[in-house]
Amino acid sequence: MNQHLSERVLNMATSATLAMAAKARELRAEGKDIIGLSLGEPDFNIPDFIKDAAKEAIDQNYSSYSPVDGYGDLKEAIINKFKRDNGLEYKPTQILVSTGAKQSLANLALAMINEGDEVILPAPYWVSYSDIVKLCGGIPVEVKTSIDTDFKMTPAQLDAAITPKTKMMWFSSPCNPSGSVYSKEELEGLAEVLKKHENIFIVSDEIYEHINFTTTGHTSIASIDGMYDRTITVNGVSKAFAMTGWRIGFIGGPEAIVKACTKIQGQMTSGPNAIAQRATIAALNAPVSEIKYMIDKFHERRDLVLGLLGEIEGFNLNVPEGAFYVFPNISHFFGKELKGTKIENASDFSLYLLENANVATVTGEAFGNPDCIRISYAASEAELKEAIKRIKEALS
Repeated sequence: MNQHLSERVLNMATSATLAMAAKARELRAEGKDIIGLSLGEPDFNIPDFIKDAAKEAIDQNYSSYSPVDGYGDLKEAIINKFKRDNGLEYKPTQILVSTGAKQSLANLALAMINEGDEVILPAPYWVSYSDIVKLCGGIPVEVKTSIDTDFKMTPAQLDAAITPKTKMMWFSSPCNPSGSVYSKEELEGLAEVLKKHENIFIVSDEIYEHINFTTTGHTSIASIDGMYDRTITVNGVSKAFAMTGWRIGFIGGPEAIVKACTKIQGQMTSGPNAIAQRATIAALNAPVSEIKYMIDKFHERRDLVLGLLGEIEGFNLNVPEGAFYVFPNISHFFGKELKGTKIENASDFSLYLLENANVATVTGEAFGNPDCIRISYAASEAELKEAIKRIKEALS
């Protein structure tokens, strides 16, 4: 049947994180005790006040189509959130609510990328960036970073990657998969380069904004002098509020770009889920202190995981300052044979852990870094301890 499918879909990679999660589910169905550290999904239940808002919305019969760009009072909550947390001022016409931040990114790619346009991606990058760009005819330009620089792109690297075909730069901070957080000073350095190229737009994925362990906190690149009119800030409620299944994301940015994204969304999906939008109003209007217990727990888990993995020879680790991932360099194992299995790359290593330790991780190849694997610590302390114990035994 493949000859009947489009080249577009045949050339598209399957999401590595979702593929590993599906593989883990299959093995569990076969009776294997798999510990899943592959998905970026908080293991917390959402706060009760958000559930109450959803129940109230059901009782108030929010069951009709919502406006394509989102309810007006949700957009106001997003505007207030941007002002409170990011120092950014937006009008309602600069906000679009979508079915998750992933749809926000797809909207932006469809609205802005033409065939042959180049999009700079500091690597490692979130698994879907590259394929979303390619789906829209763009050319991903990977800028390689390493564990020695905490997986952060330097101004010199950015400058060297820019060509006359460069249309956009996409990045996340805190970063999925590395957990790296760009400081205000580091963003200012990147901004100085971008100011020399006024036609390049920036997509700043800030979905992990609140899961930040630095003492200085989060900085949005749109708040840096000269960047506001060229930056589209992407965010949502999946990670910090543990609302992955509710599928609400949003953007703030230049009015013309938001209008174009709204036009695309109107043809593709229309407005997002009505009940989820009402719940999101409650989430965004609440002070960030309401979710601090989750952030504190992620911080504790990070330290636990770094300590335990640090006892395993061959794991080269840095200290991620946000999100809920560690991204160890495991190239020490390349070329070695483990229990009859030759390890040539990160994919081999990740599969080896699944088959020999019953622990699901994700290969760094999917994120643009073939020397690393991603381990999510969005799991219980007991699961994390057992998983790393198994990994240690499988590699001993």
